[in-house]
Amino acid sequence: MDLKQLEYFVRVAELGSFTRASVALDVAQPALSRQVRLLEVELRQNLLVRNGRGAIPTEAGRLLLEHGRGILHQVERAREELGRVRGALAGRVAIGLPPSLARVLAVPLTRAFRAQLPEARLSITEGLSTTMQEWLVTGRLDIAVLYNAQPSPDIEIAPLQDEELLLVELRAPGLAEEPPPPPITLAEVAGLPLVIPSRPNAIRMQVEVEMAAVGVRPTVALEIDGVSAILDLVADGAGAALLSRHAVARSVRPSAYRTRSIHPPLRTRLSLATSSQRPATLTQQTTQALIRQTLQALG
Repeated sequence: MDLKQLEYFVRVAELGSFTRASVALDVAQPALSRQVRLLEVELRQNLLVRNGRGAIPTEAGRLLLEHGRGILHQVERAREELGRVRGALAGRVAIGLPPSLARVLAVPLTRAFRAQLPEARLSITEGLSTTMQEWLVTGRLDIAVLYNAQPSPDIEIAPLQDEELLLVELRAPGLAEEPPPPPITLAEVAGLPLVIPSRPNAIRMQVEVEMAAVGVRPTVALEIDGVSAILDLVADGAGAALLSRHAVARSVRPSAYRTRSIHPPLRTRLSLATSSQRPATLTQQTTQALIRQTLQALG
């Protein structure tokens, strides 16, 4: 059984599409289809049902998918063990980060990764928490940091830390040394024009749930995804935002904003998520530890 053919089949089965798999693997679709077909001929089994919506594993395909994941994992572990003989772990690790955290975490994490795993390769992708959970299941990501992760039998979740959301407003001119403003209630926040991410952003969904619990709804001035864009619009006077202290501190002009705590506190939970279908390799385990260490160092 050719390992490359097995890898191609596993990716097609996980993504449910030859087109999506060809993009993920960076392999031309005709070549990908041909290799999977050769595997089917060798095994004398139809592994996939091809239709207009994609490709669905047959009963034989589901069985091979289960074994194939384990086989490919063992091959990766063997490569890692050989790398350890040379004195270094190797392999590729694909990490998913929410945009607000990527702005803070990506640079120090990359530095730590290069220092500790010089022979390994790191890929960082930004995405919504709901989308990244899907990418973990399909194998596009190995590790994801999620806001308010929802339990799933396909995902293993470990808490990282809680973040407090603050009200972020444009600072009035000439008041750079103003005293800290008093806390604001969630009901008062609801009456302010907010620049906020669109659904199903995890923070947006949490804000709506928390406000609904006190009988109010957010006043949405603008919906936009991306921390930089949100802060730029706040600086332009479009409204206020709800972001973490880190997001403001790492902005281009943190002095342009003032932050107010919300009472009672509005907190989001950061979690480290991995696929329950694929045991983590040593390189991935080391990367998970680096994520924890880097977050702790950031305070």
